[in-house]
Amino acid sequence: MAVMVAIGLFVAQAVNFGLALRDRQAFRLEQVVGPTASRLIDTAQGQRDREDGRAAPPPGNWTPGASPWDQFRSLPSAANPMEGGLRRRTDVEQGLRQRLTEAGLPIGQVLTGIRPVHVDDPRLKRMSRYREQRFRAAESELLIAIEQPGVGWWTTSVPWQDSEWPIVSRLIVQTLVLYAIVLVPVLWATRRIARPLRTLTKAAEGFHPTDELAPIEESGPHDVRTLIVAFNQLRTRVMAMLDEKDRMLGAIGHDLRTPLAALRVRIESVEDDDDRSKMADTIDEMNSTLDDILSLARLGRPSEPVTEVDVAALVDAVVEDFRDLGKPVEFAEADRLKMRLRPSLMRRAVRNLIENAVKYGGGAEVFLRPGAKAVEIAVCDKGPGIPVERIGEVFEAFTRLESSRNKGTGGIGLGLALARAIVREAGGDIRLANRPEGGLAATITLPR
Repeated sequence: MAVMVAIGLFVAQAVNFGLALRDRQAFRLEQVVGPTASRLIDTAQGQRDREDGRAAPPPGNWTPGASPWDQFRSLPSAANPMEGGLRRRTDVEQGLRQRLTEAGLPIGQVLTGIRPVHVDDPRLKRMSRYREQRFRAAESELLIAIEQPGVGWWTTSVPWQDSEWPIVSRLIVQTLVLYAIVLVPVLWATRRIARPLRTLTKAAEGFHPTDELAPIEESGPHDVRTLIVAFNQLRTRVMAMLDEKDRMLGAIGHDLRTPLAALRVRIESVEDDDDRSKMADTIDEMNSTLDDILSLARLGRPSEPVTEVDVAALVDAVVEDFRDLGKPVEFAEADRLKMRLRPSLMRRAVRNLIENAVKYGGGAEVFLRPGAKAVEIAVCDKGPGIPVERIGEVFEAFTRLESSRNKGTGGIGLGLALARAIVREAGGDIRLANRPEGGLAATITLPR
């Protein structure tokens, strides 16, 4: 807001400056053209009257040997007195020509030239005090020579302010005063509005269901305070809904596990070993599915705290669990690497990737690659891979690619979705890529 006001003031002052400069130039032109034309007309008329014997001779204080630029000569000069190399003012020349032509005075050339006025110029001593002060203040003079055919050259000089700095300096001071008068209150008001809005923005960006934060202080204008009140109430309602969701999930987990446990006991009475084994596998799969669903639903508010973990040891422990089950899983040994993570959740994410590699690729090779800004945990297999156009689909919950993963492999499509949710909660991400030598590489990237 303050920037927009400042830009608006600058544009307004620029327009004002342009108009003021134009008006000053027009006023200065009129100040030169009007009096000069009037004096020339009067002087030329006086010259004609003297020639006709109807006017008095020139004043006695007129000095024939004086500079032609002292004032309008009572007698014109025979030759052009204008010095060469002086900068001309064509606008003054055109204005004088127009004014004199309208007055019916025949004229030839109209010449002008600007030259500086030196402090030791002898002409200054012959001027009146007022005229001398004007020439000294202007520091320049505009020389004017007008040719009257058959008569000669009429000459005069007037003070000329050649620099626009006086008006520019006044406009600069005016702009600074205007900025001080207008911008200071605007900046104060903007700061009063922006401070609580910044606080609200940080609270909204940093909102996390696990954080127990005090309500944001209500400050600022009425509209901002109303917004902060609404945000505090919204956060309270969201936390209450999440608490209710956790209680509901706990009840669901308890109510579902109890009959599953009862079924697990009852199948022990089944005499046929194959039937009993199939029933037990079905119950185990149902328990695993229930764990995945509840874990995914609770991930927004994990109960496990963040602790310092040796990532290499964590990955090695998961790999050892698969080796104990006789699964072909290899881990390239890595140095100790400390990071702050939720260890149980991260083990779950790594385990889900390795399970996928074992199910669909026949085995897994696990690598830990530490970097300056991130750590990568890569799980590679030698399976059929995934069509490139469908890689993004496998991260959706309950999604299975039937073309390469039949129902006999088990699962309901929650493994990768849960793994990615865990990794993203830790600030990282998972990417899948088909390997050039065949198989799929699932890479977890965690910021250091």
